[in-house]
Amino acid sequence: MNDALLLVDLIATFEHDDGEALLASFRKRQTAMVAALERARGAGVPVVYANDNVGIWDGDAPALVRRALAGPGGDVLRPLVPREGERFVVKPRYSAFDHTPLDLILRDLEVERILLAGAATEMCVVQTAIAAREIGFKVSVLTNACATTDERLERLSFVYLEEVVGARLEQATSRADA
Repeated sequence: MNDALLLVDLIATFEHDDGEALLASFRKRQTAMVAALERARGAGVPVVYANDNVGIWDGDAPALVRRALAGPGGDVLRPLVPREGERFVVKPRYSAFDHTPLDLILRDLEVERILLAGAATEMCVVQTAIAAREIGFKVSVLTNACATTDERLERLSFVYLEEVVGARLEQATSRADA
């Protein structure tokens, strides 16, 4: 089975009403996020970033990364930034599939299963998982590599993803843990 690691809204400036809560969650879960990324890269699994355009329609992904690294969470994000050759999709909505070429990219890579991580679990991660399942992808959500603004809503989101959407819930592990 061909997998891809899809990282949703991992590159963030945390400049919004729930920014402090989201950054605190990123700090708690950064180790698992890094482990998922390192494991995918080490296994040759394609890594795809899908990130909110934050209202800027120029599609300049490197500028999004620079702004995020200069913000209050730059220290947390530094080991999570895209590497040369990794795909980066700029998205305008919650789902990474809505009005983006993500489906085309994943089909071109012959992906069957998406390993999904990112932020915020109860918003963009859930919407992306739903959309992925609706168009025929298998989805595994790496629960410990997702950040949230509300842990109660996140718990409900995980139940919904597993019991209604049909996504698998897994833990991100490092290659050393496997």
